[in-house]
Amino acid sequence: MEGGTRRKRPRWWVQVGLVGLVFWAYDAINNLNPFRRATAIANGLSVLHLEDRLHLTPERVLNHWLAGHITFGRFLADYYDTAHFAVTIAMLVFVYWRLPERYRFLRNALLGINAIGFIVFWVFPCAPPRMLPGFVDIVAVTHAIGAWSTGALASQANEYAAMPSLHVAWALWCCVAVWFLRRDWPSRLLAVAYVIFTATAVMATANHYFLDVMAGAATAGLAALIALAYERRRARPASIEGRAVEPDANFSVEQLSV
Repeated sequence: MEGGTRRKRPRWWVQVGLVGLVFWAYDAINNLNPFRRATAIANGLSVLHLEDRLHLTPERVLNHWLAGHITFGRFLADYYDTAHFAVTIAMLVFVYWRLPERYRFLRNALLGINAIGFIVFWVFPCAPPRMLPGFVDIVAVTHAIGAWSTGALASQANEYAAMPSLHVAWALWCCVAVWFLRRDWPSRLLAVAYVIFTATAVMATANHYFLDVMAGAATAGLAALIALAYERRRARPASIEGRAVEPDANFSVEQLSV
């Protein structure tokens, strides 16, 4: 960073408030669930029908295989229920503490992922494969930690938020964060493996379609582009003596700062 100065981290209580705002928005959309079941089921069937026509239904094969391996199914179900929150929050805190010059870009990208996801949840409620005939609800049958689809926790989960897969979008965000934090290939390859494993888990447990996974990746990419555009706009030098100065055309992600 120029001049060797390290800019201050954003106020931590503001960051906590932003996380709370994300959960509030999720809950607001979740409150619409009782009125959207028929639409969500219809949309889920439409996604599955499109996949059938494109011959892109790996979730069927993965789910049927996992249904015959319950012990591993319990592991993947627990992973599905807990890893995306635990890993993403831990990574966000780690970036805040260790890489404050990249924090705002990564935070804004993560907020963008959720904003895009929530908008799609609002306009296109989509039931996951586990709610459709021919699939096994692995989380329910293995009595996993979260068991979002059954019991008291079901009322706290948005069950019609299959499209896009925020599990995959968040995993990609974590992967990008690792690439900022670490330059060694073992760490970066582990981050890529985390994305692949997450994508496989969400399909095998019948919580997402293949097209959800692709939409999750697209959501992460779009959010990153929006956050990058915002950072480039912030990086424009202030006007000098009333004359605007053109931004540096070579500005890149590597120059992102708080």
